[in-house]
Amino acid sequence: MTAVLFDFSGTLFRIESVDAWLRAVLTEAGITLPEDELDETARALEAAGALPGGPEPQRVPGHLAELWETRDESSAGHRAAYTGLTRQVPLPDPGLYDALYERHRTPAAWTPYPDAAEVLGALRERGVRIGVVSNIGWDLRPVFRAHGLDRFVDAYVLSYEHGIRKPDPRLFARACAALDVEPAEALMVGDSRHADGGAAALGCRVHFVDHLPAGERPDALRPVMALVG
Repeated sequence: MTAVLFDFSGTLFRIESVDAWLRAVLTEAGITLPEDELDETARALEAAGALPGGPEPQRVPGHLAELWETRDESSAGHRAAYTGLTRQVPLPDPGLYDALYERHRTPAAWTPYPDAAEVLGALRERGVRIGVVSNIGWDLRPVFRAHGLDRFVDAYVLSYEHGIRKPDPRLFARACAALDVEPAEALMVGDSRHADGGAAALGCRVHFVDHLPAGERPDALRPVMALVG
């Protein structure tokens, strides 16, 4: 293997909890809610699937179904889909819906998995090229820069920039082309057997990790080193 492709959310980084996400935005807005109301609102947002990178929606409303399916193909669609889910939950100020979306795009909302820097650095030392392939509707490069991981990444291939989302093999093909490697020389590492597993159709080897809180997954990326050889 001469290249490793990594998914972003649930693989290299973990989004903050819905509770922390809501609390951060309320604090920034200077809004205080009784603790029981705050807890109830956080549970409702979690059930709605309103936090990108967080739990999936329990139910997608009919008027959002088509938008939800294609949300990662454009920045406008991504924003509209997630703010649409958020608007199912009553909030004390209408400005909070957009503020919540903006919060999830900030580096402060994301935590690298404990072994991410170690594994990326070791791969780089071996001369392995590294790509990030993500279904996403916004530029995640500032998150990598803020957490000191950008220096390890040779190419970012983001769905909204190409109008293609995983598991479409064309997105993985663009990543391999950006790294100047053949698919058979690349390993795709991700947490979604459906989305990330699409790399296998192109001829890439695939390895899966579990999408767990960062504190509960200290070393799941380390086996990648043995797979690369």
